[in-house]
Amino acid sequence: MAPAFSSQHDDVDVLAGAIYTWCAERNIKLRSQQGLSIANIAIDLYHAGHQTQDDLLMALHEREFH
Repeated sequence: MAPAFSSQHDDVDVLAGAIYTWCAERNIKLRSQQGLSIANIAIDLYHAGHQTQDDLLMALHEREFH
């Protein structure tokens, strides 16, 4: 069972790192409405297959232009 916990912990680290970086680059407060919106988008992108921090950030950057 430990590997499943480790995997979940890694998921959270990847998501948190990408969200934190995205918000820091844009001077967005994590607990703002904009920060929460980005968190939701990042989770959706993660479930769509963007499962590394770099991949998530690239997908967020691409989404910003649409």
